Amino acid sequence: MSTCSDVRIRINKGGRMSTCFEVGETPGEMPDEERLYDLADLFRVFSDTTRIKILFALMGRELCVACIAEETGTTQSAVSHQLRTLKQAHLVKFVRDGRNVVYSLADDHVYTMLSQGLTHVCE
Repeated sequence: MSTCSDVRIRINKGGRMSTCFEVGETPGEMPDEERLYDLADLFRVFSDTTRIKILFALMGRELCVACIAEETGTTQSAVSHQLRTLKQAHLVKFVRDGRNVVYSLADDHVYTMLSQGLTHVCE
């Protein structure tokens, strides 16, 4: 059974993702049920276009709720609501700057998922 630490994703020269398995693992091996449920939950977060817009707005920069709302053409209330879901999924992080809260992508994995997803739908 593979775990999160058993599998690594690598981007090859053509910009395609390939999966690297540790020695003894086989590419066709099914992850355990808990990992599959976690993955399904993660993909479910990507099912809302407002959340996708927010993630793209945050690519490579930090923004406050008002700026995200302006960038995405969404109300601040809707942005705050969707940011809560994105935080729970560990896709965005935030820091307080006085009374302001500034958001950014949680890590490079989020950037990779977005860019690879967009590449896939554009093929």
